[in-house]
Amino acid sequence: MTAFADQTCTPLATVTGCDLQVPLVQGGTTGYANFDYAASAPALKQVTDRVAALLPFYASVHRGAGYASRVSTDCYESARGSVARFLNASDDQVVVFTRNTTDSLNLLAACVPGDTVVLDVEHHANFLPWTRHGRRVVPVADTIEETIQRLVAELCSKPAALLAITGASNVTGELLPLERLAWIAHQCGTRILVDAAQLAPHRRIDLRTTGIDYLAFSGHKAYAPFGAGVLVGRRDWLDAAQPYLAGGGAVRSVTTDGVDWAPAPQRHEAGSPNVLGVAALAAACDALTELDETTVVEHEQYLTHRLRYGLKTVPGVNFLRIWRDSSDAVGIVAFTVGGFEPGQVAAYLSAEHGIGVRDGRFCAHPLLARLGVDAALRASIGLGTTAADVDRLVDAIATLVGHGPAWNYARTEGHWNPVPETRPFGASTEGAAPCGF
Repeated sequence: MTAFADQTCTPLATVTGCDLQVPLVQGGTTGYANFDYAASAPALKQVTDRVAALLPFYASVHRGAGYASRVSTDCYESARGSVARFLNASDDQVVVFTRNTTDSLNLLAACVPGDTVVLDVEHHANFLPWTRHGRRVVPVADTIEETIQRLVAELCSKPAALLAITGASNVTGELLPLERLAWIAHQCGTRILVDAAQLAPHRRIDLRTTGIDYLAFSGHKAYAPFGAGVLVGRRDWLDAAQPYLAGGGAVRSVTTDGVDWAPAPQRHEAGSPNVLGVAALAAACDALTELDETTVVEHEQYLTHRLRYGLKTVPGVNFLRIWRDSSDAVGIVAFTVGGFEPGQVAAYLSAEHGIGVRDGRFCAHPLLARLGVDAALRASIGLGTTAADVDRLVDAIATLVGHGPAWNYARTEGHWNPVPETRPFGASTEGAAPCGF
């Protein structure tokens, strides 16, 4: 962290929208301060450059003899190598392209030949799909150590096929010791799946070293917002399961009496694939691989500590935390502001300050209930975040608590909005840019 202590902490990478100007409800515009990376991260320049370069060659893959089709096919298949290198995948692990993390986990859920053990703090994507063959939920304890002991007890109580665990909480950013959990699972005859949607954009993951059997993440959270995700994992379950979708591309041959299904990954990639999304995902993996991991972690920790320190000085701000012994987290800060509903605070930050944060229950309803709040605010940090952005957010929260909002706000259809709303939205609004450009 010391490397950034006396610097303004400029962005570590160029992201799309870094110079975006947004309208303010009181009039005028300001530069957009994006603290919603955990929901969808903006595209890296390397990603948009690769997509733009591929667009002229965009064509159907795998079965076309034309030059454009051959280029698209090569780009699509070579993307598997980019993902595998990014994760240091083992030779027996295959790369299956999907739509997102949720899609990946539902795909794997159809392949698991037995019970799956999960914690009660998971994102819904890693909580809901596992009911097909039996989901066993372990409630977390106040510490990571006691939580691990509960997992050990559950895995030893009766056989489980899979332990499905978050790599980093999407609410608090807290990390679990994945290598240790993989070792424990294997000692119990159980495989491990890591939901890395929030981990992969922030930390390097080595599948060989950690012993992780399956891993899923989304391009849209990893600076490749073009609609692709990935499931990487051991081949045998994927080859033994029925195809995720039945259709062209997933087969070796078809007759009127039967079908010979292809092995993974093609087995689970029926239909025309998202070539541009996969190219974007590969470009993001390549770009993240080139970044120095130590620099990325120090940059993020400096900004996260700066944000926490600033918010601690504001009366009524309370932070959310799962484990009192957690010592590491990615750049996610969840908090509440006394006297204000989270949705009201988020609307105020957007309308009066041009700051984007997330509010609500973050698709983690059991976790929010465990933490004793109905909703919260989440500020998430990424490669394009600066110290100036952090200071703007802290100052805006302090202004709200000290003086209240300068505008009126009201709930309409379940959402907080400024009244009146003076900012243009959508192509149908004169002067608006978002949809009509």
